[in-house]
Amino acid sequence: MTTRRSRTVLAAVAALAVVGLAACGGEESAGSRPGSATSGITGDVTVFAAASLTESFTQLGKDFEAANPGTTVTYSFAGSSALATQINQGAPADVFASAAPANMKTVTDAGNGDGTPTIFVKNQLVIAVPRGNPAGIGGLADLTEPEVKVALCAAQVPCGAAARKALDAAGVRLTPVTLEQDVKAALAKVKLGEVDAALVYRTDAKSAAADVDGVEFPESAGAINEYPIIVLKDAPHKPAAKAFVDYVLSDPGRAVLTAAGFGAP
Repeated sequence: MTTRRSRTVLAAVAALAVVGLAACGGEESAGSRPGSATSGITGDVTVFAAASLTESFTQLGKDFEAANPGTTVTYSFAGSSALATQINQGAPADVFASAAPANMKTVTDAGNGDGTPTIFVKNQLVIAVPRGNPAGIGGLADLTEPEVKVALCAAQVPCGAAARKALDAAGVRLTPVTLEQDVKAALAKVKLGEVDAALVYRTDAKSAAADVDGVEFPESAGAINEYPIIVLKDAPHKPAAKAFVDYVLSDPGRAVLTAAGFGAP
């Protein structure tokens, strides 16, 4: 026969069991959700990124911080070759995103990458001209006209290497009035009216659509740049760095990159 006392004890045990299960369930649902306040991802992430990633990565950084309270993303945007040199000379950084595999290889060959780089987007050249295309530029051959002033990226910079490849494919020989150390500097020459045209990435022309037009040309299809990204071996904040790279590769990250005009890898 069950006494009143035993029934009371059984009820208390059952109640405690329900409370315990509820607590465990609550911890599981909130403790490891990516982007939750309890995800455990905190700290500063220093990202060295190609200049052509300026607008899209700035947005990705804001989105990543919002998804991971307690994180801060700081950028150094420049030509990929310059960034690779800085990394190999010991500059403190967590992530490297290059505009070409060759500059990434400089870093990984020096043993400064953590794992294998991942290609996350690709980009293609256009001829940037002032709004309205006053010089009537229609293709690469038009850049050789004596009165046309052209800006290119330097050969060691990915946009410069791609430009040289496209020009060679078209059989076009030209002498630029300036060689710039990153694509934003070449684009600035057009925006300031210092040149009539510059070979820049499609994404850069799109970001400056208020000031420039992008003239497509067929040879650019043979000079597409692939962009690799990697966490660095000596990253001061490696967990947050890995989370940032994961975010870049996620569906929300790809949506931002696609909207900026980048192609899928």
